[in-house]
Amino acid sequence: MSDDVQTTVFAIIAKEAGIDEAKVTLDSTLKDLEIASLDAIQIIFEIEDHFKIRMPDRDPNFDTESVKGLVDTVEKLLAAQAANPPAATPPNG
Repeated sequence: MSDDVQTTVFAIIAKEAGIDEAKVTLDSTLKDLEIASLDAIQIIFEIEDHFKIRMPDRDPNFDTESVKGLVDTVEKLLAAQAANPPAATPPNG
């Protein structure tokens, strides 16, 4: 697990939920942290924006309810992105 990804996800959760980052742990769920569903959606958007990824929507292979699940999902998506970089778009000419 990448410390950078974990630290960034923790910071985004804390900032968007307006809670102390020290309360966020890998074992936390968004429900444990008393994060409302609208805030949870905003957290997902912020994570997507920050890492330039697209989180799966209701995919049973990805856990986006727990903090560990969010971190794991980001890492899987970043690894997939690194393995399959988007094709370069040819310059307009």
